Parts: sequence; structure tokens; C-alpha cells
Amino acid sequence: MIKTKRIKQIQDYIFEHQTVSLDELVNIFDVSKNTIRRDVQELVELGEIKKVYGGVAVNDTAHAALESFNDRKTRNQRSKEQIAKLAASFIEDEDVIFIDSGTTTLELIEYIKALHLTIITNNLNFIINSLPYENLNVISIGGVLDRKTNSFVSIKKYDLLKSYNINKAFMASTGITLANGVTNASPLESEIKQTVVERSSKVFLLVDHDKFDQYGLMTYCSLDEIDYLITDKLPDEEYQEYTKKKGIQLAIAEE
Repeated sequence: MIKTKRIKQIQDYIFEHQTVSLDELVNIFDVSKNTIRRDVQELVELGEIKKVYGGVAVNDTAHAALESFNDRKTRNQRSKEQIAKLAASFIEDEDVIFIDSGTTTLELIEYIKALHLTIITNNLNFIINSLPYENLNVISIGGVLDRKTNSFVSIKKYDLLKSYNINKAFMASTGITLANGVTNASPLESEIKQTVVERSSKVFLLVDHDKFDQYGLMTYCSLDEIDYLITDKLPDEEYQEYTKKKGIQLAIAEE
């Protein structure tokens, strides 16, 4: 791996986990401890990482910790159900779809469980909830289980994911802005999301109204790479104008 890319991935990993040991970094990135020490020193000199006993920690309080899956699941639950119901109306029998990690995309299962679909996903909860439905052909992309997001992630190349032709991808986001695009709080998830957007014929973004004008640590695609923006309330006029200009279908899930 190129040194600059590795250092960036180390930085992202530290931002996600807040505090990590040197031994953990050695195991995750499969390099020597001396190499990790040199890479970490470069990050320390940038000012956003600080050394602590046995490891390193984030030195910038602006980088918020990733909120747990269970904490996110209880927020705006009714809105998430309505968004998922509307999103499911775009899914047809025999589609090959991707279901992203996230608490809104998880709700899709209730509205598609009678269809015959091939579903590619890294969403652990979705995989578990789909078990009773033999008509759903579920493919897990594998990887390491991230317990904060209940999703499978990895820092390795996603050759398996890149081999699939996805009709429709149903994506989640920490927040969206016109300037930063579609963002995510988990660096290890972001590479998966980027690959999915690239491989999908149609991309559906499912976000409730609280996600507008918010942004996470990493941008995984620009807003104009989205084909359908599905939310629960009509966004500000600037978003309406942007979606119209870029040919993005804005769909509002109303009670």
C-alpha cells in the first residue's frame, strides 16, 4: 500500500475509534510497529492526533464519535418507516439491489419481504431480519463486523462487490450538504459506499429531514451522483432548485 494512502486510512481509523493502541494499528494495517510509529508521528505533527499511553487518540474535539446503531435507531422512527415505504415502491420483482447499513434502510424489509429479489448488503440487522423469507436471495459482502454500525466493513479491496451489477442501491448518510455532498461518519464504511454508488445503475438516498445541512467525517459521493432523494419533509428551496437542476427526483414521504 502506498504510504500516503495508508497514513490517511490510519487517520480515518483513529477518528472513528477515538482512541486506539499501537498494537491494534499493527494488526489492522499489517505493517511493523516501527512503521506504525513513523506514520503516527506524521499525524501527531499535523496536530489532530495525540499520543497517549500505549497508543494514540483524537486531539480535535470537532471530530465527534460515531453514534451507536441503537441510539440512531430510536430517533425519528416513524419518519424512517415512511421513507422506507416510499423507497420500496421503486423496487420490482427480480431486481438486484444493494441495501446500505443504516437505521432507515433497515426498515425496507417490511415492505419488500413478499418480492423475489437478490439483495447485496453489509447490514447485519437486515441479514438477520431477512432470514424467514426464502424469496429473498441475500448476499453478504463479508468483512469485519463494526459493532457501532452493525455492519460489515473492511479496509481491503472490494473485488467481490465490484463484480456485481446492481440495479438499484438504497443508501444511507450521516448528513448531506450542497458543499460536502453525501457524507458518512465511519471511514471504513465509506469505501464500500463509494464502490456501490459507482456500480449501481440507480442510486436512491434515504435521509430524514434532520440530515440536511449536516455532515459527517467523510464524503462518499457528491449529491449529483444520486438519482433519487427520498426524505420525509420538503427541504429548503436551495435543495429543491439543486435537485431540479441536476435531474434528481425528489420524493417526499408524507403521512
